[in-house]
Amino acid sequence: MVVPGSQHIEDKMYHPPEGLQKDAHVPDFNCYLELYKKSIEEPDVFWKEVASDFYWKKPPTGHILQYNFDVTKGNIYVKCMEGAKTNMCYNVLDRNVKDKNLGERVAFYWEGNSPDHHEAITYGQLLGQVCRCSNLLKQMGVRKGDRVAIYLPMIPELVYTMLACARIGAVHSIVFAGFSAESLCERIMDSQCSILVTADGVYRGEKLINLKQIADEALEKCREKASATVTKCLVVKHHALRTQNGDISNKLQTPWDAACDVCWDEVMGQVSEQCEPEWLDAEDPLFILYTSGSTGKPKGVLHTVAGYLLYTSLTFKYVFDHQPDDVYWCTADIGWITGHSYITYGPLANGATSVLFEGIPVHPHVGRFWEVIEKYRVTKFYTAPTAIRLLMKYGLDPVQKYDLSSLRILGTVGEPINPEAWHWYHEVIGQKRCPVVDTFWQTETGGHVLTPLPAATPLKPGSATFPFFGVEPTILNEHGEELEGEAEGYLVFRRPWPGIMRTVYGNQERFENTYFKKFPGFYVTGDGCRRDKDGYYWIAGRIDDMINVSGHLLSTAEVESSLTDHGAVAEAAVVSRPHKVKGECLYCFVTLKDCREFNRTLVDELKRQVREKIGPIATPDFIQNAPGLPKTRSGKIMRRVLRQIARNEKDLGDLSTLADPKVVEVLFSQRCETAA
Repeated sequence: MVVPGSQHIEDKMYHPPEGLQKDAHVPDFNCYLELYKKSIEEPDVFWKEVASDFYWKKPPTGHILQYNFDVTKGNIYVKCMEGAKTNMCYNVLDRNVKDKNLGERVAFYWEGNSPDHHEAITYGQLLGQVCRCSNLLKQMGVRKGDRVAIYLPMIPELVYTMLACARIGAVHSIVFAGFSAESLCERIMDSQCSILVTADGVYRGEKLINLKQIADEALEKCREKASATVTKCLVVKHHALRTQNGDISNKLQTPWDAACDVCWDEVMGQVSEQCEPEWLDAEDPLFILYTSGSTGKPKGVLHTVAGYLLYTSLTFKYVFDHQPDDVYWCTADIGWITGHSYITYGPLANGATSVLFEGIPVHPHVGRFWEVIEKYRVTKFYTAPTAIRLLMKYGLDPVQKYDLSSLRILGTVGEPINPEAWHWYHEVIGQKRCPVVDTFWQTETGGHVLTPLPAATPLKPGSATFPFFGVEPTILNEHGEELEGEAEGYLVFRRPWPGIMRTVYGNQERFENTYFKKFPGFYVTGDGCRRDKDGYYWIAGRIDDMINVSGHLLSTAEVESSLTDHGAVAEAAVVSRPHKVKGECLYCFVTLKDCREFNRTLVDELKRQVREKIGPIATPDFIQNAPGLPKTRSGKIMRRVLRQIARNEKDLGDLSTLADPKVVEVLFSQRCETAA
């Protein structure tokens, strides 16, 4: 076994603060190494100890983890706690209320789109509402194994519904409430949902969105495609909308079909607050969450009950070093995996108090994040590099208006964080005292797989550092050969952890072809990675964006970081473009800061900066002005779309997650025909 970080540790790293180490679950690096070794060499012992904190109606009958990662030896499978029976909802609610006496503890501080709308929900109240929703779903005909589509904004009813599904053994399929009717239809059809839960509307900033109308359009599209599996639509009236900007009932003009639609507000009071959980097999499905692929329709990533419970609970506990007095805030939407794992299931499994945030970072002012941190005395804050870079451009004034002294740990998620943003986050938001946990993981992994532990891991800005417990990464070259020591290539994992996906819903062949066929015996992340001399892992972005220029493998993330170090550049994205001599060359998109002009002088400066920071081989051939970059609604840059633009290819694949399609038209109109 290669012990991570067993090489020498550089003095220039950022070391954990001593105060944090005192009471930490993993207090120092040696403790991390001991636990990591145990998790790899004695996985059954390690995960059995984690499982002992939860309730099992029936214990497992064999090994905690069983698997096959080699397609040449048969079907790919992963099983965790086989033979055991349990219930996710019982473990995250009943266990906390009845066994741990946390009924009066706040589970969520809900903070609406407007600062005037907020609510505190205790664990006892949450359990009661979830049981009501469970009984309601059962009255509507939902049974174990049925799929329920949830198309809701970030309101408490979203949490009630997903946990109610978990309680009765239904499989929830949450669709981000910013998706189009076509995207919602596609996901309903693929998973054959029998019930749709939505809301009348939602404000996103100043924009009013009629969710019910979009939901109706989606159901109509399902009927047109002869795939009308939804029998009932349960509709929540978003109460905050009744007071924001006056009564908006007339403005929304909510469509209503008495034969299909059921009003949440009218029926929830008619059902009991008592509901016995359905005891499920450890490998029964918990949820389906769709993630778009580079080609074809989105993939329905399937996660199961027991393994996901163990992994999200442990990663939350250790990565954020959760303590009983914490107030934790993850700014993601529950429509994405980050919200599933680190707003709902992971925090609740630990009895945590969290902020459930409906708003956006710049409404009603650009200090909204910092205002919320001060209001609830947030101690652990988890957000995306995209949000950090967005707020950086407004300077220090919006930050300095608020008291951020409660913060103890900062986290990032979604993409590698560039060093400039890391330093601003650490120095301005964390006031140089909060470690930054830069987490790498995927919808498919269920939870963090490469991450620092805040009290134990010396930090390098931009590095996801080391593997989490039970995770065994390695780096392969194009031929599938393992690379030792300092290396750069394909990031793969040689064994599963409890929270890894089990299949693509309804398509085991796609699951095996996507993640296991290229390198038999390994789970292929699709990301490139570099390991430095200290054993630290640096994510280089999707492997398609690892560019081979004249035989040299270049990291697009490294080039992007060099470009954003220039004072005129707010954001950058780098992709490959075919080159007759080099094979591939660098095509760069740069978004400039306000009032900065894109001209030949700037292009020359940027080329020189990249050349000086990385080397002549990394000098960009093309630099294009990009007023905006194509991003998903969760803020990720869609680099495959940029790659198609760079190559002047009009077939862009699945664009259902694109936030602003107009950006693509602008970039096509301004693309570079000749080298810069």
